[in-house]
Amino acid sequence: MGEKPVVVSFLGLNFNLTNCLSGTLMAIVIGWFVIWLAKKVSMKPGKRQNVLEFIIDFTNGIVRDNVSDVDAQKHLSLYAFTLFLFIFMMNQLGLFLELTINGHIWIKSPTASPLITMTFAMMTLLLSFNFAMQRFGVGGYLRNYSRPIGFLLPINVLEEFTNFLTLSLRLYGNIYAGEVLLTLIGHDFAHSAGFATVLASAPLAFIWQGFSVFIGSIQAYVFVTLSMVYIGRKVQQE
Repeated sequence: MGEKPVVVSFLGLNFNLTNCLSGTLMAIVIGWFVIWLAKKVSMKPGKRQNVLEFIIDFTNGIVRDNVSDVDAQKHLSLYAFTLFLFIFMMNQLGLFLELTINGHIWIKSPTASPLITMTFAMMTLLLSFNFAMQRFGVGGYLRNYSRPIGFLLPINVLEEFTNFLTLSLRLYGNIYAGEVLLTLIGHDFAHSAGFATVLASAPLAFIWQGFSVFIGSIQAYVFVTLSMVYIGRKVQQE
């Protein structure tokens, strides 16, 4: 994982092209995938429609289990569905496709970058603030930080920062560590002692890839679930 991301400057701003290209690629893939599944929607669903409805029911279940406010549930269903698909697909990208040219990596798992996971976490927190202010008003929302007891105010404020960090860094750490270990197996270990380690690394890499698919799926589920938990707590009066 010694490759450098591709960063360009424009109008005084730095743009990480690796994250931009990888995220755009996933957006195209997910858009095509959903359109393909929903191409022939009917009252008697086929296999593709059943897959789409299963994913929607799955993410709707996460929302219902963690957000008690019915109105918020209606608005969060699409967010949970989109968030789950994006994180799930982004987690898997680096396991099957990495593009490196002249020591610079152009395509990798976007969620192996803390910038991407922090962006997802910030989206969730800002959305939770929005729902809470709509529910209680700005003043009522701010007063919630002093509940149930006033001296908990600094702790409740600090909790916002810890929620942001834990939500983002948990996802980043798991995906980044998985890609690092895959690189160590496929590159460093495979070339450490000739042909014997090349043969030994093949099943290890295959096993770790399968395990990483499982970890990536779990992390997508955990991220969406915790996002709904945070939003659900915001719209409840303690």
